[in-house]
Amino acid sequence: MDFVIFVISMAALIWGAEVIIKESERIALHYNISEFIIGATLVALGTSLPEMAASISASFKGQSEMAVANVIGSNIMNIAMVLGLVFLIATKIAPDRDLFGKDSAWLLFPVIIFPLMVMDGSLSRVDGFLLFAMMGAYVLFLIQSHGEEEIAEIDEELKKEPFRWGRTLGFLVAGFVLVVGGADFAIESAANIAKSFGISEWIIGLLLIAFGTSLPELVVSIKAARKGKADMSIGNIIGSNMANTSVVLGSAAMTKPLSINLATSSFDILLMIGVTLMLVFITANRLYSKASGVMLLILLAIFLQNSFTA
Repeated sequence: MDFVIFVISMAALIWGAEVIIKESERIALHYNISEFIIGATLVALGTSLPEMAASISASFKGQSEMAVANVIGSNIMNIAMVLGLVFLIATKIAPDRDLFGKDSAWLLFPVIIFPLMVMDGSLSRVDGFLLFAMMGAYVLFLIQSHGEEEIAEIDEELKKEPFRWGRTLGFLVAGFVLVVGGADFAIESAANIAKSFGISEWIIGLLLIAFGTSLPELVVSIKAARKGKADMSIGNIIGSNMANTSVVLGSAAMTKPLSINLATSSFDILLMIGVTLMLVFITANRLYSKASGVMLLILLAIFLQNSFTA
């Protein structure tokens, strides 16, 4: 029964996040906010909303390991699984934007600073605030440095639809109810699944919840790759992972300080750093090829093999 509740609650969480993203875009377009800013903030942050809701809920319930594992697992899956598949599916990837200089290099800040913060076995509220501030610095950089480029896809149909406040507010309320309720039930049922199978909360967060919360990125990226906009997928994953490590972990730690068992988490933290460095290497050398996709999927296999044998 817990597994059924988990699947339904994850579906509600993801669908609610999609509703919030769409209605937020609708409001931004109605007030003539630039599409670049919408892409850099609403779309990138919006696809991380499931991770944020799940991690904050886990933190509030005192399940620190699940909150942290969700972010680490999601970051690994976003790069190794999602981008690995995008590189294999896409026929051609030739982004005009300098994804290394303007995007992926920023991922190194929170990903390298986070392990230093948890060397004492915990992530404090101050640590959380500092991580959260990094996203603010990144968004500020994007706003100050953008030209004619865009880093995320805006729904063209929204521009044509008439704007109605009543409808939009109704959908926003429904979206937030689904996100909050879905996250609460997902964490509760996931904890019960872990107990019934004798699996640690770390593994449940690292695999089950991380995979579920990575589904929005997977759907958006595969859709973009099929439309010949794979470069947009890369930008969205970079923005999402930046949000995961800074906003999601930061919010969870500010809700309640997180304790981390370094003995069980060190391999996964190192692998998160490894896949991030590989993404930075790929963007720096513009190695957007099927070979890169294969290498990323090999890292995913290593991650899964270690998780199942842990």
